[in-house]
Amino acid sequence: MIRRPFVAPLATCLVLAQGAGAADDLTHDVHLSALERTAQEAARVIAITAPTQDFTTPEPFESNQGGAATVPARADEDAFSRPSATLTPDQELTFTLGRAMFKKLWVSSPSSTKASDGLGPLYNARSCLRCHVNNGRGHPPEQGGEASVSMFLRISVPAAPDVPMSEIEAYLAERDGEAATPVTRPDPTYGSQLQTFAIQGHAAEGRMAIQYEDISVSLAGGETVTLRAPTYSVEGAAYGALSPDALFSPRVANPMIGLGLLEAIPAADILAHADPDDADGDGISGRPQIVWSAAHERPVLGRFGWKAGNPTVEAQSAAAFSSDIGLSTPLAPNAAGDCTAMQQACVMAEHGDGDVRGTEVDQAGLDLVSFYAANLAVPARRDVDEPEVLRGKALFYESGCAACHVPKYVTARLEDAQDAPQSFQLIWPYTDLLLHDMGDGLADGRPEGRATGREWRTPPLWGIGLTAQVSGHTYLLHDGRARSVLEAVLWHGGEAQAARDAVVQMPKTDRDALLRFLESL
Repeated sequence: MIRRPFVAPLATCLVLAQGAGAADDLTHDVHLSALERTAQEAARVIAITAPTQDFTTPEPFESNQGGAATVPARADEDAFSRPSATLTPDQELTFTLGRAMFKKLWVSSPSSTKASDGLGPLYNARSCLRCHVNNGRGHPPEQGGEASVSMFLRISVPAAPDVPMSEIEAYLAERDGEAATPVTRPDPTYGSQLQTFAIQGHAAEGRMAIQYEDISVSLAGGETVTLRAPTYSVEGAAYGALSPDALFSPRVANPMIGLGLLEAIPAADILAHADPDDADGDGISGRPQIVWSAAHERPVLGRFGWKAGNPTVEAQSAAAFSSDIGLSTPLAPNAAGDCTAMQQACVMAEHGDGDVRGTEVDQAGLDLVSFYAANLAVPARRDVDEPEVLRGKALFYESGCAACHVPKYVTARLEDAQDAPQSFQLIWPYTDLLLHDMGDGLADGRPEGRATGREWRTPPLWGIGLTAQVSGHTYLLHDGRARSVLEAVLWHGGEAQAARDAVVQMPKTDRDALLRFLESL
């Protein structure tokens, strides 16, 4: 019996858009210049995105994970570094300029290189590429003392009861009522993220330390897998003690491929998979993250980051410039980055803003990096017609994995020529971009926006089989604790507990087929 993921009909999306306060108007894609689908197009989308019931042969266009923008899979570390196949020659030039900004090493102020100064004073990396090596996945330190350049530690504390709420916090409090996620604030001394490097004359905030405890899991057939459960702390805190109520959330850098395509999925199609009250009784209750759009000054659907904390590629890029490199942008104009009022030397240091750029990264620079990030191509799938891969695909559906890792969407039809590379494409990201309770094992205990300390956004799976080739490792999940796809599956709990248990109970040949399917993505 194949259990298929719930897919609401288009009529449900229209009801969401027309009733219940227009679902707080979350279905309105303010970030896209999208044309309304015709009735004929809507019918085609429903038909082509319906869950397959035939696992004897590949589906049409299944190997083109990124639609027409897909590029052939390379056999080297640059498999995630190619531009989308749909770019025009002019757009390829923009992509190349964006890549130069992405790779740029920033320096401290003052500097004779005005276009590159403004680093820090406290920071995690000197360039975007230092975190997203080869545009791939980050990893935890592999040995004692190694710098965690592609992994950082988010920090927050519970907000005091009388703290004034931001616009988005007030909106969520009104929307969710007593069920609203508790509000947090950055640590009063260390801010929202531990900065592990500093420019000359300043002290880095400290170092993230990780201790692992082994946990054995027995699988059907006699196989045993050892998981490693991490505990996090801060060593060498340079600015005094952290708050005793500090909440930690470690995060590795996400792969960069297909971001523009994810941004182009109509919000209504994402919301069609939400079932916050588990109305259908399948144990899956994904719900949308809702965040504030600084560009549009309103609540919108969150899509990017481990807890879907940012709505667009541009917003994600601006947040990374600010928190990771200490650079100001028009969307995050604080030149001191994540420095706090308790770090006055950092706040009062000379910064790189105020020249002809305005902010340290001006709008033109932010646009270039955003365009580059939005147009990194998804590689084609491999071995889609192999019998073992097809069997693994059937097991992926049968075990319930596809309920959250929704295989396919059709992106919006876009009228803006700048967005044309993502327009009306059948894509296969294997995600619903919703928040799910993943159980105690993966809980970080740190709320973020609407997400609780147990909730995470379903990560896209496309490209997962190329992790070792691109990134030089196979560490997975938000903190890299899993050293293989199988370990990642075994950490699933909460809403994914039934799917995880199904994998545990599979005969080894079936489990191997499932893993073979995932490695083909």
